Amino acid sequence: MATDTVTSSSLLKTVPRYEDLKNATSKTSEEMGKQDFLTLFTAQLQNQDPLEPVKNEAFVAQLAQFSQLEALTNMQGSLDKFVTSMAAERMLGGVSMIGKKIAVSDGMARLGTEGGIDASIDLPTGASGVRMQIFDAKGNPVQELIAGPQNPGTASLNWDGKDALGNQAPAGMYRLTAQAVSDGKNTDVTVNTLVAVKSITTNPTDGSVTLEVDGGKSILMTDVKRVGL
Repeated sequence: MATDTVTSSSLLKTVPRYEDLKNATSKTSEEMGKQDFLTLFTAQLQNQDPLEPVKNEAFVAQLAQFSQLEALTNMQGSLDKFVTSMAAERMLGGVSMIGKKIAVSDGMARLGTEGGIDASIDLPTGASGVRMQIFDAKGNPVQELIAGPQNPGTASLNWDGKDALGNQAPAGMYRLTAQAVSDGKNTDVTVNTLVAVKSITTNPTDGSVTLEVDGGKSILMTDVKRVGL
């Protein structure tokens, strides 16, 4: 009976060029793409032992891994496009805020030639009394207002723009501070005032939008809790 002779040349198939394998493996595992995976997978098939070929289960598993890698790559591309479009939408949303007023905590508020400044404070447990002080841009005291008992929640405050002598204060930037009396103790509380938005800035790293308000303070769009005209 004739016996087939298996030579070394019959065990070898076309071997990929060294440059191809070098290029496929030159990247780190984090940078390996689907084309690199396909190159290595093809090289494995070309160099397998014909007497002990890759089992069907292993072959299917590697194909599944390749399909997974391709799906993840496509998903990453879609997510990148989505993030870019969302950044553009946030920028457009921020543009619509220019000229409007937002509530800013402990910031400078502008007093016009007429009218006053509206403010609010948060009192989770209420207060038996509230004291509000107004200072000009140089830190000089201008007015002091006293309010009676306040229920738990948000208390609205208003300064009519008059100084301690009853005269209209000059137009400009002013700072409002407040203290609440609770259980016989004076506690500093945050004053929120409506301040006009002057400009917006987008962070290219995370796409966040920052609003620059009158007085030089900046606040993230996500931190805005109240908007007024």
